[in-house]
Amino acid sequence: MQVLVVGGGGREHALCWAIAVSPLLGKLYCAPGNPGISSIAECVAIGAEDIAGIVAFAVEKRIDLVVAGPEAPLTLGLADACAAAGIKCFGPSQAAARLEGSKVFTREVAEAAGVPGAKWQRFDDPAKARAYVRAEGAPIVVKADGLAAGKGVVVASTVEEAEAAIADIMESRIHGEAGATVLIEECLVGEEISFFALCDGETALPLGAAQDHKRVGDGDTGPNTGGMGAYSPPPALTPALQAQVMAEIVQPTLEEMSRRGTPFKGVLFAGLMLTEAGPKLIEFNVRFGDPECQALLLRLRSDLLPALFASCDGGLDMFDLNWDATHSLVVVMAAEGYPGSPRKGTEIKGLEAAAEVPGVQVFHAGTARRDDGALVANGGRVLAVAGTGKTLQEARDAAYAAVDAIDWPGGFCRRDIGWRAL
Repeated sequence: MQVLVVGGGGREHALCWAIAVSPLLGKLYCAPGNPGISSIAECVAIGAEDIAGIVAFAVEKRIDLVVAGPEAPLTLGLADACAAAGIKCFGPSQAAARLEGSKVFTREVAEAAGVPGAKWQRFDDPAKARAYVRAEGAPIVVKADGLAAGKGVVVASTVEEAEAAIADIMESRIHGEAGATVLIEECLVGEEISFFALCDGETALPLGAAQDHKRVGDGDTGPNTGGMGAYSPPPALTPALQAQVMAEIVQPTLEEMSRRGTPFKGVLFAGLMLTEAGPKLIEFNVRFGDPECQALLLRLRSDLLPALFASCDGGLDMFDLNWDATHSLVVVMAAEGYPGSPRKGTEIKGLEAAAEVPGVQVFHAGTARRDDGALVANGGRVLAVAGTGKTLQEARDAAYAAVDAIDWPGGFCRRDIGWRAL
């Protein structure tokens, strides 16, 4: 089977790493890939949002399966363009990808499906949004409706902070047109987890959960980021809770999407708050999380490739994925200045020493090769250093031992990943 993975971050490195060991694989490509991915796949210089370029390459190379990593190509219609060319694509259609492309759409679908979630209102007028915040009080959540690279959500502890977020998103347009509309939501209280399920339009196959760490600083301080670390499985995910999430959130959403004529295929990522009243939906994403994907795939013992293929064709009801009993923990190393203006071009050394730590896998995210061959930072989140162990503490110790072996003065990380469980 010829496979093309689309994207060039840590999530895509993990997907390539998992797919590369499949006995069904013939040739693996990644567009655009990164220096870490290049050791297991042929990287091709096509941007993840170049839909025409991706499809043309897939036709030329007779690709059997395109695997979309990030959300942007899906919201731009990658799956539809692949289907038109007769190529299977793991990921939802453009219409179904609105579950991530529009937070308003997600809330409308969830309400129609009876999925429990936060009280919410949408606003196109910043003055009306501010008036609503003053009436509701704080804490309160302000969300840009469209895609904002994981940075479009502000959990405001004061009314003034919420009003500043409205000004930034709607008036200063710090996220561009993604902030033309905002949602103002009730601030749910509880434990937050990321839950994943493979879907073929009708059947959902649970992939389990991870717990992400969104804020940039230790103790969950500072601004939200795309994710500074994750671990799996979270202690809160009991078999009973997983069954409840599948029955009350995932399956009703699949049924509502089918009823609308836009069946969902791919991976459904439900951001959940485990409240005293039960699990409630925070948001949906239509792709694997990053760095949750790295944490999940480290524990997977089944062949991932046929399950991805079945998500396109149907037949997930015939699958039963196997997971080992280990724990995994991922520490993201980011460039100085992230999540604002990360400093690019700083040299990274010591990855060989890090890789020698037992139970460790280092995934590249924002890296590049300099002309002299040196590895340098080329983004905000640069490396995902993952450890595994029989306990979460063992996984954490392995991950941080590898972090400490990396020589990168221009980078930083949180030192408390996994603190909630430990």
